Amino acid sequence: MTDANAAAPADPDEGRAAAAVVWLLYLLAIPSANILAVVGVIVAYVAREGSSPWVRHHFDTQISLFWSTIVWFILLTVLIIVSGILSLIIIGIPFLIAAGLAMLVLFIWFTVKSVIGLINVVQRRQP
Repeated sequence: MTDANAAAPADPDEGRAAAAVVWLLYLLAIPSANILAVVGVIVAYVAREGSSPWVRHHFDTQISLFWSTIVWFILLTVLIIVSGILSLIIIGIPFLIAAGLAMLVLFIWFTVKSVIGLINVVQRRQP
């Protein structure tokens, strides 16, 4: 006789839908002034506890991506502000251009990582 209270094996896709939602929120972050990225990282923190191991890896990657992007965004924003001030005496113009291009690369990198992550969730692969 089996015990009805015995723990059933964990669903291998537990948390997969939440991981897909976080990747979608990340994709919509730039047009939403990054508000949806904050919502996405909150969802990732909340949903990762009960998720299966491969999905938890997605959540860990999403959290890491969020924080690394935030750090680079802050550093580049400071560089843009300083370069903007220095551009009044012409010396800051090359730094302003370089920082602007670096910010563009950061946004492209974040978007590409999010697209690849979403594709991997749909195909049931780790990021």
